[in-house]
Amino acid sequence: MSHSLALRRHQGDGRISSPLTGPYDRTARPVTADHSGEPIDQAELARRFEEHRPYLRRLAYSTLGSLTDADDVVQEAWLRLQRQYEAGTAGEIENLRAWLSTVTGRLALDQLGSARARREQYVGEWLPEPEVTTWDDPADRITQDERVTTALLVVLESLSPAERTAFVLQDVFGMSGPEVAEVVGRTPAAVRQLASRARKRVEDGTPRFPASPDEQEKVVSAFAVAWRSGDLSALLGVLDANVSLTADGGGKVPAIRQAVRGAELIAKMLLGWYHAPSAAGAWGRAVLVNGAPGLVVFDGTHTGVFSFTIDGGRIVAINVVRNPDKLHDLPTEGAPDWYLGPNAE
Repeated sequence: MSHSLALRRHQGDGRISSPLTGPYDRTARPVTADHSGEPIDQAELARRFEEHRPYLRRLAYSTLGSLTDADDVVQEAWLRLQRQYEAGTAGEIENLRAWLSTVTGRLALDQLGSARARREQYVGEWLPEPEVTTWDDPADRITQDERVTTALLVVLESLSPAERTAFVLQDVFGMSGPEVAEVVGRTPAAVRQLASRARKRVEDGTPRFPASPDEQEKVVSAFAVAWRSGDLSALLGVLDANVSLTADGGGKVPAIRQAVRGAELIAKMLLGWYHAPSAAGAWGRAVLVNGAPGLVVFDGTHTGVFSFTIDGGRIVAINVVRNPDKLHDLPTEGAPDWYLGPNAE
């Protein structure tokens, strides 16, 4: 498995650390006590919840592949914590982060089951909702390594809801087998089997030689230069011979309905689409997609977010999300980095 998913155990202090979450602390003080040991009020409870919200959102998003659904799950977790407080049972929560992780995990698992049913009716290919940030966002420099990549999210779609939840909670977020078992409603032994099957699928479906952030930036930049200049030879130079292109328009905007493969086919498709007369005014901008270098591209009518999977120095997969329902808070202000189309400079 990629070193990025490796977990670290802290000796003697009861914590497990994941590169996505930091230490999973099982030694925290009870939720209803402040530093002096006195009960806390609801405002303090809300403040503590907000401290955990980014972590809970990552957990839910990793399970669901949808930021919108993740926000709904986290809000429901807060409402359940409020009900515990109002019922006078919040004092039974010994570790707020652990309690919220369990509740959020269960809610996400329930949501995943219904989401799978909806996706069976989805028009065309379904891709995870991208999390897009800019290079100059100081907060992103701190947290970009704390994100699940698009490549991993795509592979997770091939798992059963229980397998996906077990993998996300145990391998990505560092929860123990018994804790995961409580979330998925299985025995610890069953959870080990679920996680083992999931790991095998993830290993088979993710790059054998993944690119470092600097390597990915160079490859994506080379792709953008070749694309905007209409250089077919240079474009073929950065694409793996068996590269795949998948687009998600959700039936709302034009997009290919099924994934296509082959470097020459995909290169000619890209050059044809974005250098046609209809693409006048098309532009591109370098961004981070789930923490990895990617692109936001406007084709003259619609916007798409491009994420890239790189293995051995070449692009092996391109995923394009064009469904406007999945594109939120895109960095589209200011001049683009470059232009495409017949009037490109």
